[in-house]
Amino acid sequence: MPRDYITSLHALKRNMALPSSCRLFSQTACSHVLRQGRRRCWLPGLSPCRTHTMYRGISLISPVGHSQGRTSFRLCTSARRADERSGTTRATRSRCVALWSAVAFSLFGSMDKRTEEQKTEDEIVLLLRKAKYNMMLGELDAANSFLHKALGLAHQSQNKDAILYAYSLMANLAFVQGQLDNAEKLFKAAMSFMLSGGTPEDDNAIIEMSLKLASIYASQNKNELAEHGFQFCTESLEAKIEKHQALPADAVSEDERKNTRLLLGLSLDTRARYLTAARRFTAACRDYHRALIICQEEQGEAHPQTLVLMSDLATVLDLQGKHEEALAHVHRAVTLSQVAGHPDQHVLLGNMAGILMHKGAFEEALKLYEEALALARAAGDEEAVQQLEEGLQELDRRCREERWSSSRDPPTEH
Repeated sequence: MPRDYITSLHALKRNMALPSSCRLFSQTACSHVLRQGRRRCWLPGLSPCRTHTMYRGISLISPVGHSQGRTSFRLCTSARRADERSGTTRATRSRCVALWSAVAFSLFGSMDKRTEEQKTEDEIVLLLRKAKYNMMLGELDAANSFLHKALGLAHQSQNKDAILYAYSLMANLAFVQGQLDNAEKLFKAAMSFMLSGGTPEDDNAIIEMSLKLASIYASQNKNELAEHGFQFCTESLEAKIEKHQALPADAVSEDERKNTRLLLGLSLDTRARYLTAARRFTAACRDYHRALIICQEEQGEAHPQTLVLMSDLATVLDLQGKHEEALAHVHRAVTLSQVAGHPDQHVLLGNMAGILMHKGAFEEALKLYEEALALARAAGDEEAVQQLEEGLQELDRRCREERWSSSRDPPTEH
């Protein structure tokens, strides 16, 4: 395990600096949309690893050749479609606020016998729930405002659990908005608070935040820090799983065991994406294979995340020119998605079409591209439609090049 990363954790433990960190919360949120191409992010709070049952979107293989690289996008269901639901969600939000007010009045009306401490705690809980609800709706500025208020009350009442939860949500919010410098400081502040309170370094919540820090460093091209972070996450989880296996069956809960394995799968998946971007395809394939096995064992072969990993593994194999192996993985993903009614079948079909095109099977690729395009239009997935249309254009270009090349070939002698 990298020593400098462990040293930095100990430094966090010694130097909490919460008062100075709190100045960060006076800053307003600036970016309000995810950058195109950013993967789905997790918004867990601090409930350990609850997010690993969620899945990220599937990357659509770019039609361009291997030498040109690929541009991928993520089907961010909660973020990308928030605008489409804005009309109904704002009305829903207003009704929910009214409902919360009515419930609060009915429970704590004129006969309210709560202490001031209980009232403050209830208000903090309500603000945090409103923040999470607005994050779900994509109303990130409103969520940020509720978190500021909750954090202020938590500090006034010295409610450590609420302070920690608010730190975590604010860090995740900054992460989702692409405010990476701010997210880094907030994640470090949350980790500092936890470690100083006695949370062990291999706690799943610490590792999950370390994984997000590693992703931030990767986005900032701080490659040494990123790789040390990924290594810390994977090695800590592998050691923890070995400890679990050595203990009696009833010593570790099934949820803890499963969550730890799924977090390892997420860590391997995240590192594999980093390695793919660095064109280190052999290492990326190794991590994708391991993540896929974990996901299959813990969530089943037809689980959406399993299909995502199959697709991503196929993408990397295709980049290596291993078209047959890539085709086997993506064909399996397509078959399972059709049986399970996966909402992103068009993306899987598009990936399969791209691999067939790179293999030179143009007629099969054309059929799949057209089928995928029809499904994408029916689903209203404009990003996928654009990518698939680009794929068809690339396919047409390759077909014309092949016909032109064939017409210039010298006649065969008899």
